[in-house]
Amino acid sequence: MICIAKMPNSVCPPAWVSSANPLTAPGTRPIIDGMPTQPGPSELSLYKRLGGYDVIATVIADMFGLMRADPRFSRFNQGRSIDSKMRAQQLTVEQMCALSGGPCVYLGRDMKTSHAGLGITEQEWDATMEFTKAALKRNNIPARELQEFLDIFQRYHGDIVETPNAK
Repeated sequence: MICIAKMPNSVCPPAWVSSANPLTAPGTRPIIDGMPTQPGPSELSLYKRLGGYDVIATVIADMFGLMRADPRFSRFNQGRSIDSKMRAQQLTVEQMCALSGGPCVYLGRDMKTSHAGLGITEQEWDATMEFTKAALKRNNIPARELQEFLDIFQRYHGDIVETPNAK
């Protein structure tokens, strides 16, 4: 590709991007295909098996949509701007991308700090897990990957649920 940087509105790739570089040659996907897998060299990461970033983002968007539509979760949206709500959703995408073996970097706070003082109940946790499962099924995620995705969420149960016996 020839790039004339002095042309108005021209976008030139960095110098290291070229057809001679095997990581940036046309037709390669170095961020996804070149990354190491967590389970081992013979098995793909959950991130890859799910289908990558776009699938994770879609699942999380569906999950948040289900939560926003449920009156049991209305207290979590009171006094929050649209931007604040979308930021929480994006942080969840980034966290799941990173935890599933993807190339994302999660820059949010730890789950205990993020949820401290919200008084999240066991019932709200269970509903969230059901919404997550429904979102995964809606996106045709196979059973094994569905369970692994839910298992990642389950790791944080103790950090998120503050009132386990509330009715």
